[in-house]
Amino acid sequence: MSTLLINISLVSFMLVIALMITFSHRLFAIIVMSGAYSLISAAMFVNLDAVDVAFTEAAVGAGFSTVLFLAAMAWLPAEEKRDKALVILPLIVCFAAGSLLMWAVAYLPALGDPSSVVHQHVAPRYLAESYDILHIPNVVTTVLASYRGFDTLGETIVVFTAGLGVLLILTGKTGRVQNDKANNDIRDEDE
Repeated sequence: MSTLLINISLVSFMLVIALMITFSHRLFAIIVMSGAYSLISAAMFVNLDAVDVAFTEAAVGAGFSTVLFLAAMAWLPAEEKRDKALVILPLIVCFAAGSLLMWAVAYLPALGDPSSVVHQHVAPRYLAESYDILHIPNVVTTVLASYRGFDTLGETIVVFTAGLGVLLILTGKTGRVQNDKANNDIRDEDE
């Protein structure tokens, strides 16, 4: 019951942040709220026992993407142009897609249902081959390192790239600083 309560709270926070992002016109606030949305998504993945996905979401969604957006702000105006017209078509598309996804979730098998498709074909093979064929005693390690090896390698590259991007941004390599230095050099030459 407490897991359900935590999930409801996290989804409520995500909904509030999504609405704040929708109605905000300040780009810095939108970037910060997007990072918070990603962190709450990561917390939800942890609550759902998907720690590897949570780690990737925190590193890429909250870390790397937020830093890239902040770096891009060096070349963008601080406020979004205000468009007076309410664009109704994107709103209808979002509600239709959301309704379709909610309808599809109702037809998913229950969590841990032994008669679901994944437990009939894939899981028995992983359990049978883990030690006998691959000689790896831990089934999770077998799946991550052998069956999903390229996927794990890709996730590792993404997380490494995210960390590298954060380090580059934190060293102060932004366009605004470089442009300010170039403008000062031009002013010095004019004088």
